[in-house]
Amino acid sequence: MVRTLGVAVVGFGWMGRVHTQAYARVPHHFPGLSLRPELVAVADEVPGRAEEAAAQYGFAAAHRDWREVAADPRVRAVSIAAPNFLHREIGLAMAEAGKHIWIEKPVGLTAEDARAVSDAVTKAGVQGTVGFNYRGAPAVAAARELIASGEIGTVTHVRIRLFSDYAAHPEGALTWRYERERGGSGVLGDLASHGVDLARFLLGEIEALTADTAIFLPRRARPTGATAGHTRATGGEQGPVENEDYVNCLLRFASGARGVLEACRVSVGEQNNYGFEVHGTKGAVFWDFRRMGELGVSRGTSYQDQPVSTVYVGPGDGEYAAFQPGSANSMGYDDLKVIEAHHFLRSIAENTPYGATLADAVHSAAALDAMSRSAEQGAWVSLA
Repeated sequence: MVRTLGVAVVGFGWMGRVHTQAYARVPHHFPGLSLRPELVAVADEVPGRAEEAAAQYGFAAAHRDWREVAADPRVRAVSIAAPNFLHREIGLAMAEAGKHIWIEKPVGLTAEDARAVSDAVTKAGVQGTVGFNYRGAPAVAAARELIASGEIGTVTHVRIRLFSDYAAHPEGALTWRYERERGGSGVLGDLASHGVDLARFLLGEIEALTADTAIFLPRRARPTGATAGHTRATGGEQGPVENEDYVNCLLRFASGARGVLEACRVSVGEQNNYGFEVHGTKGAVFWDFRRMGELGVSRGTSYQDQPVSTVYVGPGDGEYAAFQPGSANSMGYDDLKVIEAHHFLRSIAENTPYGATLADAVHSAAALDAMSRSAEQGAWVSLA
C-alpha cells in the first residue's frame, strides 16, 4: 500500500529547487517505494521567491517564515536548504516538531551544531538524511565494494580532490558564504566536507590530520539585493573575505592508510573537478565526477607496469538500475539527489537509516573543525 507523505522545502535557492525536483522524480525511478511525497509547503525569506516556487512546482502553501512550516501538521518531512547559519536553528525546530529532516551539509557552522541537530533527531525519533550526494554515485558504490573485496590489496594511500572555479571571479559578490558568522568555514564546508565523507565512506575512520588553508581573494563587493547561487557584484562597498578559499590536508586513517585531501573554490580552469585515487598493495581505483559512470581500475599480479582499464558501471552498481538499463548510459548530478531523496523516504518508511545520516555529518564536521585548528596551530590534530 502506497502512503502519501507531506513534505516541505525551506530555502529555495538552487539547492531547494534540486530537492523539489528530486521529490517529483522519486516515484518514477523507485516505484516500489511505499511513500509518495506530496509538496505541502515551501518557505524562503526573499520576497516572492516562495510564491514563485509554489506556482511552478505546485506547493500547496508558500511562506516567508520557516516557522510556519514547523507549525504545519500536514508537513511530516522537511528539506533544509537554507544558508549554513540557519541549519542548527531550523534543524532543531523541525526535529522537535516531530518532522523528519533532509538537510544539506555541513549542517551548521561547527561540529557542535551538527551534533546538536543529530541529538535532536535521535531524541525525537525521526529520520535525518544529509546531502553527501557524491557517495550516491554508482561508480563510488562500486569502488567501495572493490576496495572492501581486497581486489586492490591493502589500501596504502588515497588522494581526494575537489577543485572548482565558482568563486574564482574577482567580481563574485560578498554573500553569506564568505562570512564567518553566517557561512562558517569557506571551502571546508562547501567542498572539503564532501571529501571527508568520501574518505570515510571508502576507507573508514580518520585518526588524525594536519592542514593548511589560505585566502587568495581577500576582498569582494557586497551585493545590493537578494542573491542565489554565486552572484556577481560590481561597484558595491568592498568587504573582507573571512573564510578560506583553499585547504590542503594530510590524513591518517585508523587502518594505517595515508591520504591527501585538497579543495579549492577559486581554481581558474577547473569546473567541478572532483574525484579520488585509491592505491593498494596490488592495484588502484580512480574516479572523476565529470565522468561519473566510469572507474579506472588497475588489478592483477604484475605490480610494476600494471595497466589501468576503464570500467563502465551498470545495473548492479549502487542505484544505477533505477535510472538506466545498461552500462555506459550517462547519469547526472540531479540523479544523485533523486537517490538521496529515495534514501530519505525509505528511511522514513522503514524506520531504518539509509544513506548518509546525521552521524556522518558529525564525523565530517569534526574533521573540518580539526582542519581549522591544525591550520591555526601548525600541528597534527587527533580525531580519536
